[in-house]
Amino acid sequence: MKVAIVGSGYVGLVTGTCFSEVGIEVTCVDIDQKKIDNLNNGIIPIYEPGLEEMLLRNMKKGRLKFTTSLAEALEDCEVLFVAVGTPPDKDGSADLQYVLSVARDCGKNMKDYLLIVTKSTVPVGTAQKVRKALQEELNKRSVAIQFDVASNPEFLKEGAAIDDFLKPDRIVVGLDSPRAEELMKSLYKPFTLNGHPIIFMDITSAEMTKYAANAMLATKISFMNDIANLCEIVGADINMVRKGIGSDSRIGNKFIYPGIGYGGSCFPKDVKALIHTAEDFNYKLRVLQAVEDVNQDQKSVLFQKVYNYFKGDLKDKVIAVWGLSFKPQTDDMREAPSVVIIKKLLEAGAKVKAYDPIAMKEATHQLGDTITYSEDQYEALIDADCLLLVTEWPEFKFPNFKIVKKLLNSAVIFDGRNIYDLVEMNRLGFDYFCIGINTTK
Repeated sequence: MKVAIVGSGYVGLVTGTCFSEVGIEVTCVDIDQKKIDNLNNGIIPIYEPGLEEMLLRNMKKGRLKFTTSLAEALEDCEVLFVAVGTPPDKDGSADLQYVLSVARDCGKNMKDYLLIVTKSTVPVGTAQKVRKALQEELNKRSVAIQFDVASNPEFLKEGAAIDDFLKPDRIVVGLDSPRAEELMKSLYKPFTLNGHPIIFMDITSAEMTKYAANAMLATKISFMNDIANLCEIVGADINMVRKGIGSDSRIGNKFIYPGIGYGGSCFPKDVKALIHTAEDFNYKLRVLQAVEDVNQDQKSVLFQKVYNYFKGDLKDKVIAVWGLSFKPQTDDMREAPSVVIIKKLLEAGAKVKAYDPIAMKEATHQLGDTITYSEDQYEALIDADCLLLVTEWPEFKFPNFKIVKKLLNSAVIFDGRNIYDLVEMNRLGFDYFCIGINTTK
């Protein structure tokens, strides 16, 4: 089977590479000539553990190709995945211009039957728009070529995307034709042999499933952050509360860790888009709006702790920041809490020295030269007045605290991910502040 994937960003590259890994012939298409040239030279535009090695291996075997020509990719192709971006508009709705552009280009270039599958995260009703755009182009050509449209949302976690694709919790497919169902069954057979389920449903339900899944996870995060803030006020320990509720099988222990808010390419965008979809149908998602509001506020919590500690005087204070990406094992800076925190520190007159194992190059696109980028985590501490732990990279979990204390001007740590122990930090002589525990009493 030959598959084409339009869009060579995060989702497109992971999808194409993993399909090629099980023997499927894949052609990835992108309009960015420089990106395609780099990919053909083995240079990938994103960081994802294990992706580069797998990509190079399948390119060498001839199963994975990259081109800017959709017409070339459609030769003998039965299934085309749309994996282009759906960035948020100013009103929070998903911008579908790139998705619909792919549909129109397919209508202009396809010669035989084609199943066009939306892999991009798209709102309810997108499949109908894709079908209409493609059919309009076929009508202009005065040709009668059959095609089907399907929805196959991705559930990839950045930093674990390869395993998520090869060993999925579930595969969700929305479609409305037997031919499309047989094609998708055949395509995903290598991934379902070990019992990983494929769930077929109508297209509208599949489109909604992606948003509902991310909205539920975002809700758990904001709920715990809201409870953490209350714990600080009443004197409870959020870490104990988390263990207490996480042991309940109805709740579970995932996505209930308090912190400084969620970021990345999915949760912020998808929550806003789902809220906007509801508004389009004259319905207000009150719980989800609260999730969004709590998350925006939570990104300022760590800054406020620093501001209060220094009694509102941050002018010329040097702040060390460990971690810039929105989560470990990725260089993704989209909606990262670090950006909000750092900008607030700079506005207050502070100077920032930061270190991240992977994301510093990406950070320059958002922060430019407004901060100092350090060669390693300890260099960032030199002459700093405090340390902010923003992203819980593994190498930050067990630092040499003797060195940390020696390099800092003051032994002060603000832990935005609760990875250190309050009692241990106090024993080592640090002023220690985290999320959901009142450390001032």
